[in-house]
Amino acid sequence: MSDLVLHNTMTGRKETFTPLKAGDVRLYVCGITPYDDVHLGHARCYVVFDLLKRVLERRGLNVRHIQNFTDIDDKIIDRAKKTNADPLAFPEPYIQNYFDMMSRLNVKPADRYPRVTQSIPSIMRLIDRLMRAKMAYAAKGSVFFSVRAFPAYGQLSKRKIDELESGARVEVDPDKKDPLDFVLWKAAKAGEPSWSSPWGLGRPGWHIECSAMAIEHLGEEFDIHGGGQDLIFPHHENEIAQAVGATGKRFAKLWMHNGFVTINEEKMSKSLGNFFALKDVFAKVDPVVVRYFLLSQHYRSPLNYSDQELDAAKAAWSDRVCGAYRIALDREKNQAVARPVEGRLRKEIDDIAAEFEKSLSDDLNTSGALGALNKMCTVIYEMDKVTPVANEVDWKGLSNEMLSMMEALGLKAPVEEEWPSELLAMVSEREKARKERNWAKSDEIRDRLKAKGFLVEDSSSGPRLKRI
Repeated sequence: MSDLVLHNTMTGRKETFTPLKAGDVRLYVCGITPYDDVHLGHARCYVVFDLLKRVLERRGLNVRHIQNFTDIDDKIIDRAKKTNADPLAFPEPYIQNYFDMMSRLNVKPADRYPRVTQSIPSIMRLIDRLMRAKMAYAAKGSVFFSVRAFPAYGQLSKRKIDELESGARVEVDPDKKDPLDFVLWKAAKAGEPSWSSPWGLGRPGWHIECSAMAIEHLGEEFDIHGGGQDLIFPHHENEIAQAVGATGKRFAKLWMHNGFVTINEEKMSKSLGNFFALKDVFAKVDPVVVRYFLLSQHYRSPLNYSDQELDAAKAAWSDRVCGAYRIALDREKNQAVARPVEGRLRKEIDDIAAEFEKSLSDDLNTSGALGALNKMCTVIYEMDKVTPVANEVDWKGLSNEMLSMMEALGLKAPVEEEWPSELLAMVSEREKARKERNWAKSDEIRDRLKAKGFLVEDSSSGPRLKRI
């Protein structure tokens, strides 16, 4: 197996990945702020890092995966106020929505899901370390990070301190010594949740939480930190400043960021009001089709969403990939003696499998991996057409090869359906009519099956039934 190469946002280039500790990988992925239902943009992020986890595990590595919930935040407090809800209880249904949606997308769960409200002590300890390192200061019950005290600020986003401006991306606060400084601890406001601290009642700022939780659960230096491109600045930039400023360690060895899902080439987000909740998308198509769609482009590239793109993914997955896999299973079931694939066909299959592995090893090139999967489908369709050759093919080997590819991508293999006896009787009756060259009756039964929502396909190994 070739070396795994991953793009590092910090260096701006692909690098051969080697774990800090042999055999173990520590991964932190920024989680959701649960104030609304999970949308397609979230899904892309978590499907991407689920794929990364699968690729690492496929190489025999043990992955410790931590992903947080920002369960106290300005947006949560504002939404809770509008509905007269308890802000501490408000996130719970949206956290459950996250777990439900990710389960349906076949995203493996993280090892731990720390929450901000459960991590206050570790957050305060990190702030205290920054205060003692003279990298933070208190002002009227709040605590701010002094950006100019960290000369390396801007290394991830490739921005220079002197070029940054107060305004759209920088929170303005009259208590700051410098407009570039950002809040670590917010002084309490009336009616909002707060915790006691050495600086007075308050709650954590957004950025400090991830630094604190990553250090608490993975240590001061770990392998990979991931999230969406929108988090590079200021969130991840600030995470680095806080963590490195307090510990003097590198924090994350490698930074990975997925591209946006777009609508008409505009980023999909809740703030822009152009997002699609996953539960609504799943009402249109099977979750496995959505996963296929999310993997159809390289994870760092923009992914444009439309009904047409979803339809294309549905056709590619449901018709082509699942169709080929079912043929292999069907052939395997009806094959009396399996014979190993040899010669030109064996080399073609081995080359396709190697192409699949090489694509995933090259910075998770899913478009290349799906291309290899489709080449395997072509082999199966071609072999199915040639009866003498088809009887000699190792169909179990082919179905297992496809299953291995699908599992690597997290695409759930279609389950062989048990058709009702009524439908099977109609298929049998139609097959009898075809053999008797009674085409009128054959067509009539085909139309009856179609009216019930089923399509019958004729093949060299017999008729096959599928849902329309």
